[in-house]
Amino acid sequence: MSKPNYSGTFNMVDQQNMDAYLAALDINIALRKIVCLLRPTKEIKHDPASGAMKIRTLTTFKNFDMDFTIGQEFTEDLGPVDGRKCQTTVSWEGDKLVCVQRGEKEGRGWTHWLEGDKLHLEMRVQDVIAKQVFKKAD
Repeated sequence: MSKPNYSGTFNMVDQQNMDAYLAALDINIALRKIVCLLRPTKEIKHDPASGAMKIRTLTTFKNFDMDFTIGQEFTEDLGPVDGRKCQTTVSWEGDKLVCVQRGEKEGRGWTHWLEGDKLHLEMRVQDVIAKQVFKKAD
C-alpha cells in the first residue's frame, strides 16, 4: 500500500502543553514565553517514491529546516531549537511519520499524521508530550 503524500503548506490552529515540553528541553523561561506565542507554518515537500522529505517550520521569530530521507539515520543540528545535536531517524509506522532523536535527552522525538486537511504533530521528550495541529492552506 502506498504511503500518504505530506506535501503542502499547513498553518497552526491549536497547541497544547508546549511550555512544559520546552522546559523539559531546558529552554529558558523568556524564550519559552516567546515560542508559546508563535503560530508556525509548516512547508512540507515530500517525494513518496524516493522518501525524500523537507520540512520547513516558519515563524516570525526563527525558522527551522529539516531535510532527510525516510528510513535513513542522519545527524540533526537542533541548534536553532535547543543548541543540541542528535542522531535522528524518521520512519513509517502505518501512515504516521515517527521520528526518534537519540542524544542528551531521553525519549525525544515526534510523530506526524494526517487527518483530512489537518496535520497533527506530537512532540515528546522524557515523559512530556506537546501537541500541535495544523490546517492545510488553500
